[in-house]
Amino acid sequence: MTLSPDRVLPSCVELEAFENYQKQSYRNRCYIIAGDGVQMLQVPVVHGADMGIRSVLVDYSTPWVVRSERALSTAYETSAYFHYYKEELFRIMESGMPTLWELNLELIRWCLKETGIAASLSPTVSFRKEAEEDFRYVIHPKKSNDILEGLGLGKPYYQVFRDRMGSFTKGLSILDLLFNEGPDSILWLKKL
Repeated sequence: MTLSPDRVLPSCVELEAFENYQKQSYRNRCYIIAGDGVQMLQVPVVHGADMGIRSVLVDYSTPWVVRSERALSTAYETSAYFHYYKEELFRIMESGMPTLWELNLELIRWCLKETGIAASLSPTVSFRKEAEEDFRYVIHPKKSNDILEGLGLGKPYYQVFRDRMGSFTKGLSILDLLFNEGPDSILWLKKL
């Protein structure tokens, strides 16, 4: 990872392209906030013999796209920027990309563009057991989610349903930030 000239946000991010698919990880799920609490959105995958991350197929035999679109619409229809972003996001989700790798790459590129992060993504050319700056296993749904707080960087922003939840809900998808802060997402990220 190389930092941008302002030394705040990465300008080049290397994505692990030769690992095996990790079940129960963020590779095929994210969390959003809904009226009744945190909700998981999941992209189902086809489990097979070859579970290399670039070979994992998305399972379109279940209506996950429709369910995810409904969940996002219900959760964020009152947020300030959801209607601005939803058409393009839904187009990516409906594109029918065959592999989880391709779908994730497209979603990551879209999130970078919409949040204003000027970072280039490059897949690794081989698997490395260890890397100089290795963040592959730092963030995981089964690990504590206090990374930002531990660094003194956990800053809340406005969230829908905050009045019902009583406080800021951490650990949500970057979609939550984008739908609530819109073009100001980059300012919030730089404050970190």
